[in-house]
Amino acid sequence: MTCQRRINKNSKKKYVPSKKILVDSGPLIALFDGSDKYHTQVKSYLQTYQGVLMTTWAVLTEVSHMLDFNLNVQLDFLKWVELGGLEVYEIPQHNIGEIREMMTNYTNVPMDLADATLMYVAHSENIKEILSIDSDFDIYRTLKSGFLDNVLRES
Repeated sequence: MTCQRRINKNSKKKYVPSKKILVDSGPLIALFDGSDKYHTQVKSYLQTYQGVLMTTWAVLTEVSHMLDFNLNVQLDFLKWVELGGLEVYEIPQHNIGEIREMMTNYTNVPMDLADATLMYVAHSENIKEILSIDSDFDIYRTLKSGFLDNVLRES
């Protein structure tokens, strides 16, 4: 279990479980691109956030592609991930059918692979919040028909 901080030494419990939120590609691009209009808002939110930021390989791929204007920025992003800036959720190959099914259900929006993997993780890990600049997450529902709260909109 990922842990956020220690509790009082005299307490029987040693750790408090960390809060987890999902992170979409938009805020990650904004964080590493100082010229992005969401850069300051995302940076400000993350400076005060206490918990685990979770994403998927599909999101990392999308972010790296969008940061292709500068190899050093891409490398800085990957270094940040390597150092624990994000927790990358591994989706087993045998669960790709569920992701494909979600994408099929949202052909009118449409739902891309990165978004579908985040909704899969939300369902699998019972995560209720996302950090995103996209309004698509106001439409998408998890497999249990739940919506995600966009924490960036609340900040």
